[in-house]
Amino acid sequence: MSFDGLFTYAITKELKDTLVGGKIAKIHQPYKYDLILQVRVNGKNQKLFISAHPNYARMHITGESYDNPSEPPMFCMLLRKHLEGGVIENIEQLDVERIVIIDIKSRNELGDLTEKRLMIEIMGRHSNIILLDKERGMILDSIKHLSPAVNRHRTVLPGNTYVLPPSQEKANPFSADEETLLKKLDFHGGKLDQQLVERFSGLSPLFAKEVLHKAGLVNRMSLPKAFLSLIEGIRAGDYTPSIMVTEKKEIFYMISLTHLDSRENKTFSTLSELLDRYYYGKSERDRVKQQGHDFERFILNERKKNISKIKKLKSTLEDAEKANKFQLFGELLTANLYNVKKGDKEAEVINYYDESGGFVTIPLSTLKTPSENAQSYFQKYQKAKKSISFVEEQIRLADAEVVYFDGLLQQMESAAPRDIEEIREELIEGGYLRQRQTKGTKKKKVLKPVLEHYLSSDGMEIIVGKNNKQNEFLTNRVAARDDVWFHTKDIPGSHVVIRSKTPSDETILEAANLAAYFSKAKNSSSVPVDYTAIRYVKKPSGSKPGFVIYDNQQTVFVTPDEDLVFRLRKGTSKGV
Repeated sequence: MSFDGLFTYAITKELKDTLVGGKIAKIHQPYKYDLILQVRVNGKNQKLFISAHPNYARMHITGESYDNPSEPPMFCMLLRKHLEGGVIENIEQLDVERIVIIDIKSRNELGDLTEKRLMIEIMGRHSNIILLDKERGMILDSIKHLSPAVNRHRTVLPGNTYVLPPSQEKANPFSADEETLLKKLDFHGGKLDQQLVERFSGLSPLFAKEVLHKAGLVNRMSLPKAFLSLIEGIRAGDYTPSIMVTEKKEIFYMISLTHLDSRENKTFSTLSELLDRYYYGKSERDRVKQQGHDFERFILNERKKNISKIKKLKSTLEDAEKANKFQLFGELLTANLYNVKKGDKEAEVINYYDESGGFVTIPLSTLKTPSENAQSYFQKYQKAKKSISFVEEQIRLADAEVVYFDGLLQQMESAAPRDIEEIREELIEGGYLRQRQTKGTKKKKVLKPVLEHYLSSDGMEIIVGKNNKQNEFLTNRVAARDDVWFHTKDIPGSHVVIRSKTPSDETILEAANLAAYFSKAKNSSSVPVDYTAIRYVKKPSGSKPGFVIYDNQQTVFVTPDEDLVFRLRKGTSKGV
């Protein structure tokens, strides 16, 4: 658990130093459990991101842009009523728990000063964001409601008195000294890291293991010294915000954890930058997975159907390719009608097309005359001959469908929640899905696709389309004839455009990296990426959405780098 009580202490201190005294200008709720508070402080706009997501609960200043719903949720509207225009008076942590308190002073409709309190509980699936009337301690509303049937200890519903989560009665690590530590621990009981977690508030197994690692040969002298040294460093703000990349996963913390066998250690200047980077794409992919689960299953089923269809068609093609054999049987039977009589099960005749003069056994229907059997084989020959071209065309179409659905699956992997609706619209337009009919609702206004914008290291604009609608809009409508266009070679992926006809080599490699990252080869190395001028990119008539052909291309090989993508995107996302 990276976001433990100690990390909460550190991020609270960072937010307090940055935001206290700031005025809340705007409040948005882009997703069910997430809030954005735009705070004007020291002449700058800061965006405070607060999440009560079951898997990604956190709070930090963010540089990311989020799409807001057309109509704000009720909780967001309530926060706007009570907090917009208010001043942040204080931000503090409750003891060393994962609970942060934000006190806000604002004026009500009558112009009287009121004090509100925002309780942020960062506790995994029990996370919550609760707005209180500070003076009365009464709940005005919360992002998650808890009825008495769900939680006997406390009720989190409007009008109820706020009750803190149950206390674990652990010692405060910041007030501990060597004597306290020795009293709390049983050195003969083993598992000292677990003992530290169980007896001191705010400690995670990660921190406890770091204490033991720092202590080296663990004894009654080395362990307290290591523990107090680490705690004092955190109290003093001696942080090295880091993401440690191990063989199995990425782990973040406000200090570098030396006990981890990490193959890479990424450091950041602030904890907010660390969290922005660590959660980049993670919670978004989780939302897409939840929103598009049934949708993705539909695409997989359609792909599976076409693969099954291709197998059957190939079997039919194999039968159709026996056409010459049917013709041979018909001709040999016609030449040997005098040797065959009705009721025969087969006829053995000389194959006069065979130079060696071999015999051929021809199966016969006992219900037909020799002449009728011959005519039957000629009919099979004509039918098989006609079906070959039809079956080959059907195989080509089914292959194109598989490629199309492969592309959609890749787009689902890198889609933002807003992209799901565009992919749905594309499938409706293609006749794969039915239009959802809702009585009494107005027809939706067709909006232009929202493209992602990046800025290269030398200041050139790079634009990425993440689904077929965006790809077509970018390539056919937005890009100029001499702009440079990128796409992974023979691999489903995004269209990427540099808004320049003479980009630098560095920009070309960065755009190629974006094309590789937003492709099916995202987790591969040395990915081939073609690039050419837009004027050499053409969409064949009648082809699937997003499909193009191109020539005069050059190819570069790149290994997708998420850190590079994050750096290029930081602060540059906007719509067209």
